[in-house]
Amino acid sequence: MPLKHAVVTGAGTGIGGTLAQTLVENGYNVTLMGRRLEVLENREKIINAKDQTQSISCDVTARTSVDQAFTQATQHFGQVDVLVNNAGIAPTAPFHKLSSEQWSSVMAVNLDGVFHCTQQVLPAMRELRSGRIINIASTAALRGYAYVSAYTAAKHGVLGLTRALALETASLGITVNAVCPGYTDTEIIQTSIDQISAKTGRSREQALAEFTKTNPQNRLITPAEVAHTVLWLCSELSSAITGQAISVSCGEVM
Repeated sequence: MPLKHAVVTGAGTGIGGTLAQTLVENGYNVTLMGRRLEVLENREKIINAKDQTQSISCDVTARTSVDQAFTQATQHFGQVDVLVNNAGIAPTAPFHKLSSEQWSSVMAVNLDGVFHCTQQVLPAMRELRSGRIINIASTAALRGYAYVSAYTAAKHGVLGLTRALALETASLGITVNAVCPGYTDTEIIQTSIDQISAKTGRSREQALAEFTKTNPQNRLITPAEVAHTVLWLCSELSSAITGQAISVSCGEVM
């Protein structure tokens, strides 16, 4: 029996890279998608399972790019059984300084990208009455955060789309869920810690505390914790779970 095929967007680094590796280690063929092909190929080398992976450059904001990427993906590994919409950006700015270009860019990646990619896989999933769509949202989909208003709005939109689509597909053997991590220990967070430290003169430990101060466990989430939540949602034993926002946040959001 052929392995199931999962597509992970934003798969080169951070949560996406760990997601791709976790799915491969658990018996999936995985298409890694992202804007920078060389970053994806580097991730493939780390995963070290050439027969189970392929890297495809894809700009999730551009419908033509998405069309081409998914056509290429299915030609190699067949129908997409699992789609993980992970690609995202989170620039910071107070709302009164947020430009329309910044707003549009955040919406294009974080919300439009989910729309474009999901439309690629849903027809085949509906026909076969089987599939998993998992949107990597954020605790920002569940509450407000200052200085990331565009990101927060986009992630609320992702959660709304998740719930609506879950209802449309509930009788078709398809589940649609959102995973909502808190601050996660990725390259982006580590860079932010360095920037805070450089700008304020505080130690890295003090800068890290800015990200963990609202977390009851007083720590960052690990990418592996997010990845294994996704893995569970891919399983047959999660078939009753749809339309949910699963907070992976050490109790920060309940």
